[in-house]
Amino acid sequence: MADTIKIGKVTVSRTAALAPMAGVADRAYRLMCKRYGAAYVVSEMVSAKGICYSDRKTAALCTVTDEERPMAVQLFGSEPEFMAEAVKIVLEYEPDIIDINMGCPVPKVVNTGAGSALMRDVPLAAKITEAAVKAAGDVPVTVKHRAGWHYGEPNAVEMAKALENSGAAAIAVHGRSRDQYYSGESHNDIIRDVKQAVKIPVIGNGDVTDADSCVRMYEETGCDLVMIGRGSYGNPFIFDEIDARMNGREYVPPTLEEKMRVMLEHIRLILQLSEKNEEMAMHEARKHAAWYMNGYYGSAKFRGRCYLLSSYAEAEALAEEFIQLQKSRNDNNL
Repeated sequence: MADTIKIGKVTVSRTAALAPMAGVADRAYRLMCKRYGAAYVVSEMVSAKGICYSDRKTAALCTVTDEERPMAVQLFGSEPEFMAEAVKIVLEYEPDIIDINMGCPVPKVVNTGAGSALMRDVPLAAKITEAAVKAAGDVPVTVKHRAGWHYGEPNAVEMAKALENSGAAAIAVHGRSRDQYYSGESHNDIIRDVKQAVKIPVIGNGDVTDADSCVRMYEETGCDLVMIGRGSYGNPFIFDEIDARMNGREYVPPTLEEKMRVMLEHIRLILQLSEKNEEMAMHEARKHAAWYMNGYYGSAKFRGRCYLLSSYAEAEALAEEFIQLQKSRNDNNL
C-alpha cells in the first residue's frame, strides 16, 4: 500500500495530486481525475480581492463536493488584509485545505503583485501567509510557489523557510523559475533543497508525465507528495498508472476506444455542470477533446476539428470517426 502524509489534520495518499490549473482544472476535470485515483485536488485560483467584493463566480469556484475531497481552494492576492478576509469567506465552503498561489507566471496576475511576483518580496509573502493562517483557524494553509523569479537565481529555499515560519502547513514547489513559464526543464534539485531545508511536507511539481517520472521525482527530491499539472491533459489515467505503481498492482493502459469513451464522459460532465447552453459549454470542452486525441495517427487534423465542435452529437461522431481511422490504419499495416 502507498504511504500517506498529513497536511495539518488532512490525510493524503502518497501517490499523486492534481495541480491547480486556471482555465483547465474545473470541477468536471477534478472529478475525472479523482475517479482515476488523484489523491488530492486543488481548485482553479480565485482572486482574494474578487471574493471580498462578492465576485459572482465565487460560489462556482469555491464549492467543494464530497467526491472531490480532500480538496483545497486556491487563492491569489498581494494584500494580507484581503487574503485574511477571503479566507474567512472561503471557509463557508468547507475546504479541507486553503492554498495560496505564489507561482502563477502570467502577466495579468504578476502585474498585480500576486502569483510569482511574490518570489521577489519574501517578507510580503510571509505576511500574506501569516494573515491567511490566522484567519483559517484549524484549516491548514499551504502555499504553491516556483523555484525563483529568474532562471539561475533560485530563492525557493529562502521562500519556503519564511512560509514555514509563517505557519504554512505544507509547501508545493514547481521546479521552474517565473521567467521559464512552462518551457525548459523543471529542476528536481531545487525541490530537493527545499525538502531538506524545512520540516513541513513538501509537494514536488513539474514535468511528471507518467509513473516513471513520478517515481523519479520522489527518489530525486525526497518530496512528500507529487503534484501533476499538464501531464494530466486528456490523461486522467495517469493517476491510476501511478496508483498502480505505488501499490504494486499491474497497470493496463487504456485502449483508444476507452480513451474516447472517457473523453465523451468528460464532455457530458462539462455540459452537466455548466450553467451555459450546450454550444457555449462545448467551447469549454473543445480543448479537452483535443487533448484526449494526442499521440495518434492523424491526430493533428482531428485536434483542429475539435476546436470547431458545437454540440455533443458532433463530439460523438468525431470520436467514432477517429476510432475508425486508427482501425483502418492498423488493418492496412497488417
